[in-house]
Amino acid sequence: MNVPVSASPAQVGIWITERMGRAGTAYRMPLLVTFEGHLDAPRLIEACEALADRHPVLATAIREHDGVPVEVPGLPPSIDVSLSGDLDELVREEIRRPFDVEAGPLVRFRLVRVAPARHVLIIVAHHLVFDGESKDVLLRDLAALYNGDPISPPSGTYADHAATERARMERLLVDAREFWRERWREPGEVLLPGLSCPPDGTARSRGAAQGAVHTFRVPGPLADGPAGAAKVSRFELLLASVHALLYAYGNEEPVCAVDMSTRTPEARDHIGLFVNELPVASAPSPRATVAELAALLHAELRLMYRFRPVPLARAVRGLRPRTALAPISLSYRRRGPEPRFAGLRTAVDWAVFNGSVRSVLHIQAVDGPEGLDVIMQYDPRAVAGVTQIAKDLTAIMNNPDSVIGDILTGDRPTFSGDSRVPSSAVHTGASGPADEIRAIWREVLGLDEIGDDEDLFDLGGHSLTITQIIARMRKRLGIEVSLDVFFDTPTIAGVLRSIEDAASEEPVGVDGGR
Repeated sequence: MNVPVSASPAQVGIWITERMGRAGTAYRMPLLVTFEGHLDAPRLIEACEALADRHPVLATAIREHDGVPVEVPGLPPSIDVSLSGDLDELVREEIRRPFDVEAGPLVRFRLVRVAPARHVLIIVAHHLVFDGESKDVLLRDLAALYNGDPISPPSGTYADHAATERARMERLLVDAREFWRERWREPGEVLLPGLSCPPDGTARSRGAAQGAVHTFRVPGPLADGPAGAAKVSRFELLLASVHALLYAYGNEEPVCAVDMSTRTPEARDHIGLFVNELPVASAPSPRATVAELAALLHAELRLMYRFRPVPLARAVRGLRPRTALAPISLSYRRRGPEPRFAGLRTAVDWAVFNGSVRSVLHIQAVDGPEGLDVIMQYDPRAVAGVTQIAKDLTAIMNNPDSVIGDILTGDRPTFSGDSRVPSSAVHTGASGPADEIRAIWREVLGLDEIGDDEDLFDLGGHSLTITQIIARMRKRLGIEVSLDVFFDTPTIAGVLRSIEDAASEEPVGVDGGR
C-alpha cells in the first residue's frame, strides 16, 4: 500500500473513541492457543510473520490526514518469546500494553514455554483490524502456514473491501436516514437485578469501564432451536430471550445494541473489521411467547440487514460517540472448527476477557457443538445481580414457548430518580479567531450561515466532520481543541468558550507557542 486510503466506516467510529481516550482496553481482542506436544517454535514464529504477508491489514496503522482517518503502512506484528513466567500475568500484561494506533503494530504475538511439551501462544489484536470471525481466519491460516499446507491468497485486501463498504454506505445513506428516523430513540436507564447507578446518575456512560466477567453454558437444546420457531435463527432466539428478560425486569421497551457482521462472500477469508453495532428495540406483548417475539425480531432484523454497512452515527443526527449504543449489548458468533497443527494437540480459548466493558452489560455468545457458551461482561459498579441474570436468561432460553407476561424474576428494581446534571449555560461571547472558526464550520458543513448556538449535529455534522474541523483549525490557526469539547458543547459558542477558558488558564499564542 503506497498511498493512504480512507479508513472503513467501522474503523472511523473506533478511531474516534480511541482518540477521545475513552476506550480503555475495550478494543483489545485477546486469543490463547495451547499446544501440547513437540512444538517447532521457529516454524511457528515464521508462520506468524507470514500472516502479515497474507493479510496486509495486520501491518497497517490508522493516522489522521487532513482531519480524516486513513489506513497507512505500519510496523509489522511483533513476536516475542517467553521461556518462563506466570502465564496469567503475561496474558494480563499483553492486554494492558497499549497499542500505538498511528504507528502500529496493531497485533502482537507472545509464545510462552510453560513446560517442555506445553506452549501457549498469546495473540492480542486491536479491534481496528480484527473482529470475532477474524479469530477463525487467523487460526486456520496460521495452522496451514505452520503445517506447510497449500493456501490460496485471499481476493483483494482489506483496503479494497473497505472501499467497497464505503461505496455501499453512500448508496444506502439516504434510505438509512429515513429508516432510522422513526426507529431511533436514545436508550434510557435500564432496570436489572441489583443495579445501582454509576456516580453520574446514568445507566451508561460514553466510555468503557473496568469490568468483571461471569460465564455459563446453555447446553444442546438451544442449538437445535424450538419446535415452534423453525424460521428463527439461534441468534434471533437468543436476542428475543434477552428482550423478554429485560421486559420481565420492568423495561417496557427494551433496547439491545447488537454487533452485526458486514462481511460479504468476497470477504469471508479476510482478517479485518467487518462489524457494525446497531440498536434493536422491541415492545413485547405480555401475552406473546418468547418464540413469537423471536419471529417479530426476525422480521425487523430482515429490514435492518439492508442497512448494516451504515454506522448509526451517519444515519442519525445528534448521535454522540460512545463505546456502546445502549446499556445492554450483545454479540453472537458460531465457533469455527478447532485448528489442526501437525503433531500437536491444541486447545483454543476463544473468549479471553480484556478487562473492560463497553456497556453496563455485554453478553457475548459463542455457539458450538456443546451448546451456547455465554460470557457476560459487566460493570461491577452498576450490576450486582449478574448470577441471577445468568440463571434467568438460561431458564428463558431453555423454554422458548414461555409466555412473556408469566416470566417471574423476583422483585423489579427501581430508581430513586434521575440525577443527571443539566448542562451549564453556554457563554456566547466571541474573541480571538472567531470569524476564522465560523468560516471553517461553514466550509466543512457546506452552509452559508451558522448561528453561534446552533448544534453541529443538528446541522448534519458527525464525528468525521468534527475531526476535519479540528484539523483545519490546527493547520490554519495553530489552535488545538479536543474532541470532547465538540461532543459536550457542539456549538461555535461552546468551542469559543473552551478556547477562552484555555487561554485564561495558561497563555498560549495562536501558533501554539508558549
